[in-house]
Amino acid sequence: MTLKKTSLADPGLFLNRELSLLEFNRRVLAQSQDPEVPLLERLRFLTICSRNLDEFFEIRVAGLKEQVSYGIQQFQPDGLSPHETLRRVSVTAHELVHEQYRILNEELLPALAAQGIHLMRRGSWTAEDARWIKRYFMTEVLPVLTPMGIDPAHPFPRVLNKGLCVAVTVEGRDAFQRQSGIAVVQVPRSLPRLIALPRERGADGAGEHAFVMLSSVIHEHASELFPGMEMRGCFQFRLTRNSDLWVDEEEIDNLLQALKGELPNRKFGEAVRLEVADTCSPEMAQFLLRNVGLSADELYRVNGPVNVSRLAAIYDLVDRPELKFPSFVPGTQPRLVHGQDLFEVIRDQDVLLHHPYESFAPVVQLLQQAAEDPSVLAIKQTLYRTDVGSPIVTALLDAARAGKEVTVVVELRARFDEAANIDLATRLQEAGANVAYGIVGYKAHAKALLIVRREGRRLRRYVHLGTGNYHPGTARAYTDLGLLTARPEIGTDVHKLFQELTGLGQVARLKCLHRSPFTLRSALLERIAREVDAARAGRKARIIARVNALSDPGLIQALYEASQAGVEIDLLVRGICCLRPGVAGVSDRIRVRSIVGRFLEHTRAYYFFADGAEEVYCSSADWMERNFFRRVELCFPILDDTLRSRVLGEALELPLLDNKQAWLLQPDGTYERAQPGRRQPLGSQQALLENHSERFTRVRPAPLHGKRSRPARRAEATPDEAGDEPRTRRA
Repeated sequence: MTLKKTSLADPGLFLNRELSLLEFNRRVLAQSQDPEVPLLERLRFLTICSRNLDEFFEIRVAGLKEQVSYGIQQFQPDGLSPHETLRRVSVTAHELVHEQYRILNEELLPALAAQGIHLMRRGSWTAEDARWIKRYFMTEVLPVLTPMGIDPAHPFPRVLNKGLCVAVTVEGRDAFQRQSGIAVVQVPRSLPRLIALPRERGADGAGEHAFVMLSSVIHEHASELFPGMEMRGCFQFRLTRNSDLWVDEEEIDNLLQALKGELPNRKFGEAVRLEVADTCSPEMAQFLLRNVGLSADELYRVNGPVNVSRLAAIYDLVDRPELKFPSFVPGTQPRLVHGQDLFEVIRDQDVLLHHPYESFAPVVQLLQQAAEDPSVLAIKQTLYRTDVGSPIVTALLDAARAGKEVTVVVELRARFDEAANIDLATRLQEAGANVAYGIVGYKAHAKALLIVRREGRRLRRYVHLGTGNYHPGTARAYTDLGLLTARPEIGTDVHKLFQELTGLGQVARLKCLHRSPFTLRSALLERIAREVDAARAGRKARIIARVNALSDPGLIQALYEASQAGVEIDLLVRGICCLRPGVAGVSDRIRVRSIVGRFLEHTRAYYFFADGAEEVYCSSADWMERNFFRRVELCFPILDDTLRSRVLGEALELPLLDNKQAWLLQPDGTYERAQPGRRQPLGSQQALLENHSERFTRVRPAPLHGKRSRPARRAEATPDEAGDEPRTRRA
């Protein structure tokens, strides 16, 4: 039975955004158990999950707590109130944290020990270890620790966000005859949390590796901080605080100065989570909860270090290539090798770059050439996240110092990169560049570069548009697409975009591009409606979309309607997905999968069959309300036939065939891992590495797709052939 259109807003058809994000972290954590993932990479996935959870509490849980505190009943599309969402989040997060430490203690640490890599607990130290550790404590740690005794003159200290702390109980009277019995030590961040113990190794670096956590070192020798007192207990703890910055943009004159003033407050926002070692006494746990203003539901007891993410340092400290992913050299198209005139190349033909499989260097080289070329008159670029010391920034500074008209839109509010972006904006201004901070009320999330060059009697515009940030570092870890083009119609559109970002005026009419907050969402809805019309008329209709998140209720309802009309829909959603696939009569024809692997899936690309015209777009935008209404985003078409087939084949169709790293969303909101079944095992990321990376040039297979490409066969053909079901296992 087909439901009426009005019923598509039923809360039962939507998954909770926060719980969906926790499900994503469950998939990340599952990588730490995958025997096909190298051991040190498994440890990295565990620490990534830990960092993700930190941010989840700092932003998402903090926001929910604020809503509850102020009595805001802002129900999500799934019908849950902030209070009920918090309750369910707490249950799921506690389960996830428990599983995280179980994997660490029962699987990863024993596996590392078998490889000669040891995390030494206090009970496992040798006599030589103990002597070295004591010397280290006395010379490197003790001089910088400051214990704070708790008494009426010394209230509970203002604990830093995510800082390692130690609570100590002592007995006896101190020099001033005080007998409070409790002291708190905040461990300075200047001290390394993971310490390598001396071990003999050969010239090739082979041999045993032993590490000890700073918390263990302090625990063992905390009594040295309280001479003449008897230590009764020592308990590590860690407090997570609200880290979302807020400034009233309508009441400030200078966004940069306002954010500078707000950044220090991030360390001392409202408490949202307390982590303690599982050895912490109930009395101490209650004492800490009472002093930080949290309830028992917000207490997390952990069997190990309170900050698992610090174990990521082992990855860099242990030189064992066989325990890591094989290194690779990103491929470079022959016409883009260093030294080529990139302006000539782009003028001749559009260029598509698929990162990290293909090098990001051509984008850097284009900027460098523009900075040095006397014919280049102006450079305009958006910067959301980048490395302040990157060659991108250096090229912009060089261009500004050379007298070119350089305009940079720096998004100061890029979360957790605010300080770096403030520094970047200041440096650019000092070099003579025009710096804009975006638009009040809207984050500038678009990824665009515009170069204006004089060629003879005319000016030509060269453009780079991408799905990812101008960050050479993440370009080796994130999957993204970039387009280099000199098409006049695209250049004109990008020119108008920068006018909107830096100047004043009415909404410009663009010929090729769609952007938020003006036309992107309506353009997507129009294209979905067109596929609906085709399906109802008995014609072929098909949608494939790849995004990081899908939560916009209106777009989800449009996809439900398309499914009801007979449109075949495949969605590649890395993280949050609030759409329920496979609901009878509503989303039977919608399939959702998430790829979690070596690289972070960051590409945004959309495909519409369009009665055979096969429209393909790339974008900076996810399908979320914030991207459609509160950010400046860009969506650009791939107009070249060959490049359109490449995007369709490599970024959309190939992941639909992945049966090694794909997770399939079930109607109940859980994910099950795809299995090869009778098919050849295929990991889409590895296939692209082998197809593009220079490391595999001698055995490079034939191109994945020719100039034309038909959509992938439906994954539901037969369970075994598709490799999706029934041979699945739950995360």
